[in-house]
Amino acid sequence: MTSSLLMPRRRVRASAAGPAPVAGGTAPTPILDWRHPQVAALLRRIGTTAGPGDPADPAHRLAALRHAHRCIAATVRPVYSVEDARPVSQVLRRGRGSCSQRLAVLESVARATGVPTRVRGLLVDGAFWYPRFPRLRGLVPHQVVLAWPEFRLGHRAAAGRPTDPWLPVSELFGDPAELSAGSGGGFTNSGTETLFEALARTAVDWDGQTPCPASGAGCDLSAYVLADLGRFGSRDDLFARHGQTLCPAARTVAEPLLGRRAAGV
Repeated sequence: MTSSLLMPRRRVRASAAGPAPVAGGTAPTPILDWRHPQVAALLRRIGTTAGPGDPADPAHRLAALRHAHRCIAATVRPVYSVEDARPVSQVLRRGRGSCSQRLAVLESVARATGVPTRVRGLLVDGAFWYPRFPRLRGLVPHQVVLAWPEFRLGHRAAAGRPTDPWLPVSELFGDPAELSAGSGGGFTNSGTETLFEALARTAVDWDGQTPCPASGAGCDLSAYVLADLGRFGSRDDLFARHGQTLCPAARTVAEPLLGRRAAGV
């Protein structure tokens, strides 16, 4: 059983009508405030490149994003924050953030280095988070709005997708089939590993095309997807259209309790 009491009222969240093209961009937004000194400091710490090479080359951009992901994972502590619209600069100042907030940090780094980003909006069944809150299932929202980033690297013939310049964050560390072949199994949404960390070792497939070995957790998470909300130029646009998962009053109450609670605790 999940809860609808904490969700925004009068929100209609349905699948996108069609695959309208969305350009994305590199401009800062209220959430992706990459011109802020806090983000500039992060860029200095991690470096803005992955070594020598053409910054416009897709392979070079991919290597830089992988490097940034690892640095963010080591720098920003995972917690259960519920403020999805929190500016990246505030996340960095706190030194902690939810999976969604840390993905936003990665988007900001990408935009700051000239890589356009956009997000795919997914409406995910709250039951996906049951393993995190076994004693509080009744308080888990029955729908969770998830912003899933995509990066415009350019045409990637070497990656096997010569006609698609957009890279979903789930393919940041390899093709889904390649990632699913690992011995560790899929993502269980339990313990200290969050989706952000899991991206580096296993397939995270919201479309139902990537089974994992039977010996471990599955990589196919499509059963939890209630609706595909389509692509948006930024996570700001997604949340403006569909709202955050929790209503403002619920976020006000929950954030002090969960915003410092480490993932897996």
